Amino acid sequence: MRLILGFLAVVCLCSAARADGEKAGDFDYYVMSLGWSANWCALEGDARRDPQCDAGRGLTWTLHGLWPQYEAGFPAYCRTTATDPTRSATAQMADIMGGSGLAFYQWKKHGRCSGLSAEGYYATMRKAYRSVVIPPLFAKINKDLNVPAAVIEGAFLERNPQLNRDQITVTCKAGRIQELRICLTKDLTPRRCGSDTIRDCTLQDAELDAVR
Repeated sequence: MRLILGFLAVVCLCSAARADGEKAGDFDYYVMSLGWSANWCALEGDARRDPQCDAGRGLTWTLHGLWPQYEAGFPAYCRTTATDPTRSATAQMADIMGGSGLAFYQWKKHGRCSGLSAEGYYATMRKAYRSVVIPPLFAKINKDLNVPAAVIEGAFLERNPQLNRDQITVTCKAGRIQELRICLTKDLTPRRCGSDTIRDCTLQDAELDAVR
């Protein structure tokens, strides 16, 4: 495993939703998705002129979302009596999500399915994000790299001994590292990912853009 970290030091499959509108709180586990900020900017954010992509932000792995899942598939836009979060509560999520717009979207699509209040969902997202150590080495990536996707997974496993390989997966998009996904129980304990979530990216030369 140390060879995996050494590699980085030297070079310093989505599941389908069921019909929308399921009952809130009816799900089996969470998937926490972390996105590599610079790659998201290259794929989407730059075209939107998103503030997350401004130079000097220094963002590495930001929280994309905490998604209620079934063992196969996932609910979305669930029926709930919970009120939407305030602008202030949403804005406060920008420190770990890169911006407040994403936080509100995640509440609408996924948070309403959690069975939690908006404030409770945001707090659970933050707790989940803090439960994982992001390897400090990633903050030192100051040039674009091409790396095996397995290197990314291995770096997280090295720094998070509570995780097993069947509880974490790396996704790619357009030849780039896209997301790192970790499967968690409802009380945020790591668990095996469902069969439609566990599929790893197998690229040997996936692009990992430099931290901005």
